[in-house]
Amino acid sequence: MLNLPRKIILSHGFFLCVLAFPLVGLFKVSAISISNGAIHCCTEDLKAVTDPAIGQLKDRITALLMPREQRSENWGVLVVSLENGDTLFAHAKDKKLSPASNMKLYTTVAALHLMGSKFRYNTFLYRDGSVLNGHLQGDLILYGTGDPGISERFSENKAQMYQDFLVSLEQAGVKVIEGDVIGDATYFSGPEIGPEWNNKDLNDWFTAPVSALSINENVVTLQILPAGITGATPYIYYDHEDFSLPIYNTARTVAGRPTAPLWLDRETPDSEVHIYGQIRTGSPGIWRRLTVPDPALLAATELKTMLLSNGIEIRGNAKSINNRKFSKISRSTNQNSSDNIVQSPHLVSQHVSPEILEYLKVLNHESHNLFAESLFKTMGRITGENGSFEGGTKTIRKFLTEEVGIQRQHIEISDGSGLSASNKSTPEAFIQLLTHIAKSGQWQTFLSTLPEAGRSLRRMYRTPAARNLKAKTGTIEGVSALTGVVKTRDQEELLFSIISNGLRSTNSSKRIENLIGSHLADFQRTPGTHWQ
Repeated sequence: MLNLPRKIILSHGFFLCVLAFPLVGLFKVSAISISNGAIHCCTEDLKAVTDPAIGQLKDRITALLMPREQRSENWGVLVVSLENGDTLFAHAKDKKLSPASNMKLYTTVAALHLMGSKFRYNTFLYRDGSVLNGHLQGDLILYGTGDPGISERFSENKAQMYQDFLVSLEQAGVKVIEGDVIGDATYFSGPEIGPEWNNKDLNDWFTAPVSALSINENVVTLQILPAGITGATPYIYYDHEDFSLPIYNTARTVAGRPTAPLWLDRETPDSEVHIYGQIRTGSPGIWRRLTVPDPALLAATELKTMLLSNGIEIRGNAKSINNRKFSKISRSTNQNSSDNIVQSPHLVSQHVSPEILEYLKVLNHESHNLFAESLFKTMGRITGENGSFEGGTKTIRKFLTEEVGIQRQHIEISDGSGLSASNKSTPEAFIQLLTHIAKSGQWQTFLSTLPEAGRSLRRMYRTPAARNLKAKTGTIEGVSALTGVVKTRDQEELLFSIISNGLRSTNSSKRIENLIGSHLADFQRTPGTHWQ
């Protein structure tokens, strides 16, 4: 092999050779000039060493991407060493693409920074009136501050809340509530449905409205079972049967094979549920989780049902408040039409949620949109902005640009979950985010929220990435993404972000993501090619 010096200076017939290295693969000669009898040899990027293993990795990834780009798909990929900071692969790293649920990574890191992993939500129970001879002379108000975990998923959390409230009411001597049971969701403001969410998805659980007072993840589960006799309409059951859910059932039970499939349809979350078609006798039935149009009303209804079942009489109805001007809680004092001060309701009890680290695990492991959006709005509220999509957007954008150092033109934020196709990010911005959290002292906490290949990620089984690679997936129509970290054969941590848009099939794109992840896990630098 021909060896040449790293730097050569020839002056007046003399030459000085400093630190000789092999020419091949070490540096690129960009120019040679002669000035005043001296020959100057200039090189590009003397610190960069072309490792044959890196070249092979680039060739493998490029071979995967080229056919996709020829199909007019848009791909952006960036792979960077966390330890060394060098780039192992880059393709359109500064191209803004829709990242789908990879937006949850921004929400997660911002929550760890702005709220902390030990942050807990509070849900309050107030009475608006005095208690005389066991009678509450007014309303009972359930006031939420954004806790998305009052559900069967965290059953102990939900059961403990109701137990605490019941004990507190008993201790206050309340046996009869003369007024209403009110769900107050005014801690958040603005629309409960995200901007530009796909209208055709609004009935499904993953687009549940984002309320400050959430119960059971703001969905009801509907079950349709065949009737006992043919020709009859099927039986309809759903949890929260005290909650009004308008249903128009024209379906029929048939003895043989149905000639028309059973359908469940609803134009909007506020509309009537229409069930039509046929269901066979003996069928196990179908289940469907539907979003509710008013989560605060659902919460008030469930609280009322619980109190009634425990012997507390309620004279009024379950109601909801979603406008702050009607809330006595959101304002410490309120004025009536006569300008007289109305006394603030009295706190009866409060419930504290689990630490939000548990919620972040649900958010990323299950890509749960309600948990992401609840945190998104909460961060807007606690930082002085509104508890709204707009407020969350301002807060997260400020954090990413001022704390993380991401250029404003590299991101567009519409929500905290990635449901909106108008969210945009470059792969480079995601790598900046991961680098930031890795250096923040919360790296391991952050990694605990990510699903792992071969396990909860449910991908890359029996590959070098299994039980190694940790990443957040992303999928909406025409979009796929995978961003995270993987260890090489030398235990070097590599940060990667893979985003693709304009897809006919997200399945084929995910196969490419899997192959790239496996190649990264199987990567090993060539010994002796590191510059120190």
